[in-house]
Amino acid sequence: MKHFLPQPLKSLSLSLLLCLVLISPALAEKIKVAGIYTQPIQQKWDGTLHRALVKAQEAGEIDYVYSEKVANTDYVRVMREYAESGVKLIVGEAFGISREAHKVADDYPEVAFLVGDSFGPHGSNFAVFDNYIHEPCYLMGIIAGSLTKTNKIGMVGGYPIGEVNRLFNAFMDGARSVNPEVKFKVSFIGSWYDPPKAKEFAFAQVEAGVDVLYAERAGVVDAARQKGIVAFGNVNDMNKEENGKDVVVTSALWHMESAINHAIALVKKGGFKAEDYREWTMMAKGGASLAPYYEFDGKIPAEAKAKVKELGEQIRAGKFTVTINDNEPKSTF
Repeated sequence: MKHFLPQPLKSLSLSLLLCLVLISPALAEKIKVAGIYTQPIQQKWDGTLHRALVKAQEAGEIDYVYSEKVANTDYVRVMREYAESGVKLIVGEAFGISREAHKVADDYPEVAFLVGDSFGPHGSNFAVFDNYIHEPCYLMGIIAGSLTKTNKIGMVGGYPIGEVNRLFNAFMDGARSVNPEVKFKVSFIGSWYDPPKAKEFAFAQVEAGVDVLYAERAGVVDAARQKGIVAFGNVNDMNKEENGKDVVVTSALWHMESAINHAIALVKKGGFKAEDYREWTMMAKGGASLAPYYEFDGKIPAEAKAKVKELGEQIRAGKFTVTINDNEPKSTF
């Protein structure tokens, strides 16, 4: 006896079969991903990468392994070891060792590399990123320029490199957009992690008359607390994560989930290529945002809050562009 499916069920069955045929097995499989970090994963820059990869692992997309506190002198060796182990995507940083990292990528064309680097993409499989959070920095500047009473704002950073310079310059532009009289004291401590030194530089700026601080480095928030002034945070939510309650007004946040997920999807379908991921670390694609105002919500001038909200929406819609300026910012008083 022949059995016939009703036409709706027959159509549904054919559709399901077609979907099963079209879905590539590679897209459903996990891939092996390695993170290589020069700092402990508790450090906020490398921690941002690590958290994004952990989320991808928890979502069932990848099998994730990592190495932390890898010195530049050992970095290439670790890259090669992971490439030899069958890892499909290596995430890390190549600041200071770009040439050596390029050679590794050339030697392992079947492996995808997504690394923080000041230089551009390389070859066919070496993609680069950096934290382009200048847009929320501009928005923070609007608030800072509205809050200062002395019209003097201090900024303490690690090194005057593009990654930091663009954030400071955007912050300064935002402050000047609402307060043309504002002046800036800019200092670099020559280290990525030296809280006592950052604190010392911040104290000196307060002595010079600043009443608002941009805490690009750890240690500045403590100085602001001791001196009774406000600060603005960088990369992570420094109000909640760096003892910034009643001190940190808001922070420019960096998110790597969008970039990481994009890279993983490309690797799975065989479409990974050498490209610059900067747009994936900006506001329109969810790579940057402004932290909540918390206890400062009622202390920020309403006009400044409205302007930040409006410009934030325009930035995400591509209707307002914050200038990227990687030149070293200078003190103006």
